[in-house]
Amino acid sequence: WVEIADDEPERQRGLMFRPPLADDQGMLFQWPGEPPREQSFWMRNTPSSLDILYIDPRGRIVSIASHATPFSETPIPSNGAANGVLELRAGRASEIGAKPGDKVLHPYFKP
Repeated sequence: WVEIADDEPERQRGLMFRPPLADDQGMLFQWPGEPPREQSFWMRNTPSSLDILYIDPRGRIVSIASHATPFSETPIPSNGAANGVLELRAGRASEIGAKPGDKVLHPYFKP
């Protein structure tokens, strides 16, 4: 299951101060009503490594930042317009075979 972060306080807090995610957990960041744009995330106050998947409005993965460094304040860019970001446990994206261009199915994304 995924938690949804679809307002500014939830997006700012994200997975800060949280224990590592289980294999079947994630957090989907959404910007309802906003156009896709270059996104940038960091790992401030996030104690476990994550995979960060940037996703376009149609649900296509734009890019994947694997094994993001815990507690790092270095921005991690999407390298393309995105309006969704899925955070998973580090290494999970590779385990499930996710790669740029693949489609993420969720009602937020419109085909």
